[in-house]
Amino acid sequence: MRKIIIAIDGYSACGKSSTAKRVAAALNYAYVDTGAMYRSVTVYFIDHYIDLTNPKSVSKALDNIEISFHHNESTGQNETFLNGLNVEEKIRHMDISQKVSEVAAIKAVRQAMVKQQQKMGRSKGVVMDGRDIGSVVFPEAELKIFMNADFDVRAERRQKELFDKDQLVDLEDVKDNLRKRDKIDTTREESPLIKPEDSVEVDTTHMFLEEQVDHIVQLATSRMTNG
Repeated sequence: MRKIIIAIDGYSACGKSSTAKRVAAALNYAYVDTGAMYRSVTVYFIDHYIDLTNPKSVSKALDNIEISFHHNESTGQNETFLNGLNVEEKIRHMDISQKVSEVAAIKAVRQAMVKQQQKMGRSKGVVMDGRDIGSVVFPEAELKIFMNADFDVRAERRQKELFDKDQLVDLEDVKDNLRKRDKIDTTREESPLIKPEDSVEVDTTHMFLEEQVDHIVQLATSRMTNG
């Protein structure tokens, strides 16, 4: 079967990353977590006190950022490295979630990350999730998925995700964060979150993770076999 690019876009807390990871594993494909890339940039900007309104400071900082993914043999998970340091745990904190959409809306940041993402997917055989994968990064992707879910379900999932990482966050605070991110993601000038016309919409409100994975693997297998 031929190798393809699988682009999974959608709103926060719809299960994109969890689904994408398992789809990649099932197909023996590479997985690229683009959200982790923007979170890593956010960590760097915060740690180095980068003024987001200063284009020169942003551009200079981006020149010093190198992001990579490494497989952890003991946990079986992919982990994110920023300039050689493992930041997988750090990028998942709520303070980063509060800031990442603002950072990701900056044109220079998106251009830099898109360039890296396109390089990663050049050989195909990749599953990539984010906000603009099917619309901007890989508009030629053979399979485009757009994930969505009921807002309250998304908030509860995100709260549980944070709890599992020993972060106790009030549900209303989680909802406020999601509302803010949704607004920025869908209204930003550079690469806004949209549903590509040729994408398959998957509503995960009433779906278990295994169902989401099986559905997308079936769609991918069909595209890989039939073209």
